[in-house]
Amino acid sequence: MTDFQSTSRGASCRSRRPLRICHLAYTFYEADSRVIRYAESLVEQGAEVDVIALRRPSQPRLGYSRGVRVFRVQRRVVTEKSPWTYLAKILWFFAQASALLAFLQLRKRYDIVHVHNVPDFLIVAALVPKLMGSRVILDIHDILPELYATKFGASSDSAVFRWLALVERLSCRLADHVIVANDLWREKLIQRSVPAVKCTTMLNYPDLRLFRPLAERAKRGDAKFIFLYPGSLNYHQGVDIAIKAFAIVKDRMPNAEFHIYGEGPARLELERATSQCGLHGRVKMMDLVSIDEISRVISSADVGVVPKRAEGFGNEAFSTKILEFMACGVPAIVSRTRIDDFYFDDGLVRFFTPGNEEDLAEKLVEAYGNHGDLEWARRAQKFAFHNSWHERAIGYERIIDSLTARRSCHAPTTD
Repeated sequence: MTDFQSTSRGASCRSRRPLRICHLAYTFYEADSRVIRYAESLVEQGAEVDVIALRRPSQPRLGYSRGVRVFRVQRRVVTEKSPWTYLAKILWFFAQASALLAFLQLRKRYDIVHVHNVPDFLIVAALVPKLMGSRVILDIHDILPELYATKFGASSDSAVFRWLALVERLSCRLADHVIVANDLWREKLIQRSVPAVKCTTMLNYPDLRLFRPLAERAKRGDAKFIFLYPGSLNYHQGVDIAIKAFAIVKDRMPNAEFHIYGEGPARLELERATSQCGLHGRVKMMDLVSIDEISRVISSADVGVVPKRAEGFGNEAFSTKILEFMACGVPAIVSRTRIDDFYFDDGLVRFFTPGNEEDLAEKLVEAYGNHGDLEWARRAQKFAFHNSWHERAIGYERIIDSLTARRSCHAPTTD
């Protein structure tokens, strides 16, 4: 591993100071595994790391988490259905984050500002640091034109879609390097927004310190069989399909429950679907919890369910939760979307036909009846190990090294 130290041009190794890095993200830091892994990895390597993010009602505006200083500048309830409400909240966050980042830059002189979309234009908040010499990373968690089209029913020919594609292109141009969340999106970005040499794919790899099988003594002692979906509650995630599939076969699985952890604009519709299907007590809606807690929830489940729709954005959005299920030794039933068919095969997950409630229902019953056969879960766990943050963090370190143009200094200092 590399020590994240910084030096001014021509300075000797003896004058090194820790790298100073700021992450800017329109997200709740404690619930965003991708941002957490970046930040904590940097701290472990000796960097000073700040994060500017959203705030829940009970949280202080300034806090610390495992060596990371977290500025929480704005409250948010994730229920937006109107694009204008969604945009207004983002613009207010952008204004506050821009002012705070400029202030912090004057005091700390960050070496790198790592900006996470959504939105892409949040990178403009890093303009003052960039003008003062900081290097800027744009991390595209979600490819925005396609996300907008799915979320608000816009077509790829609409003026708004074309405008978002233009914003994407300009944002990538402002960045010194672009990280994107999967290989399909990297190809799309290269075609329309960024040179290949400037763009790196980094999946949201699981942290094996958190996502791992439970010890026997820590496992649930009840007789329930738990199907689990943890994640955002949006239309493209297809959780309503899973609820209807569970309703079809619930009587064939008398001790089974379907637990849903998350928040988002589709939550009310999912609660109504649960009621209409007569599933109270069998389908349980839980609030979003921290990464530490959700890792224990996943490890305690019997089968994970990832029921995305194979339409637009959902067809190409990589499901982080699949690798997290795998790392925890939990079998996963997965919609055969284009992206999941690209990364996985039938030896790692159990695929069902996207949008097909009957097919998913049969896969639920099959997993329920064959739970003692864990060979596929063991294969998946091995796959997850090779695609974990432990194994893949070196890619991020290389990006940091290249942007700060540091040279390794192996001789010990005498200061």
